[in-house]
This record gives sequence, structure tokens and C-alpha cells, in this order.
Amino acid sequence: MPNVSRAALQGIIKGKVALESVIDSDGFRSYNALVDLGYRKDYRVDHGGNEFADGASPINGIENFWGIAKVRLAKCRGLSRSTFNLHLQEAEFRLNHRKEDLYKLILKLVRQNPLKLS
Repeated sequence: MPNVSRAALQGIIKGKVALESVIDSDGFRSYNALVDLGYRKDYRVDHGGNEFADGASPINGIENFWGIAKVRLAKCRGLSRSTFNLHLQEAEFRLNHRKEDLYKLILKLVRQNPLKLS
């Protein structure tokens, strides 16, 4: 994002995130005052204080996912908006099943859910 000011981030959050959502964030100051906007579930980790997880906030797992997803998506050299979500879901699937044999897993899934040709 070109503008990560408090006003810019909070404007985006207000427009896209429901008040009852759980927000996991780091200690970036632009996230300050989310509680004042009505968000009651803002869990934070303070990376500056050498905190990287606190049980309630899985922020490092989220940062890990985005790091892996960015590398994977960069290989596509551009995506259309209509398929971005599918590529992101693929990255999520690969991360969630990274310790499994993906070839065997996909074969199993296709057998259980055969493609239907019209």
C-alpha cells in the first residue's frame, strides 16, 4: 500500500472488516485506536519488544503465509482480478498440506469429487 497512515488503514478496515471480526496485528502504530472505532477483538504482538506470538494472536503464521503467497504469486507475473482469489486459495492449500504428498492428495480428492462434464 502506498499510504499506510492511520487514517488510510482505518478507512480501509472500516470499509471491509465487520466490527465483530477478530483482528490480529503487529504493533504498527497506524492500527492504534481500532478499539475507538468499535473493534473489540484486536490482538497484537509487539515485534519491537521481541514478541512474536502471544497465544491469542497467530500473527507470525499470517506473516509466514503472506511471505510464501507473495513468492508464489510473483511467479505468475501478473494475475487478473477474477482469478486472484483462486491463486490465493491454492497458496493456502499448499501451505496447509506442505507436509503431505500433494500428488497423492489431489488424486484422492479428484476420486472423491469427480469432475462433472456437461
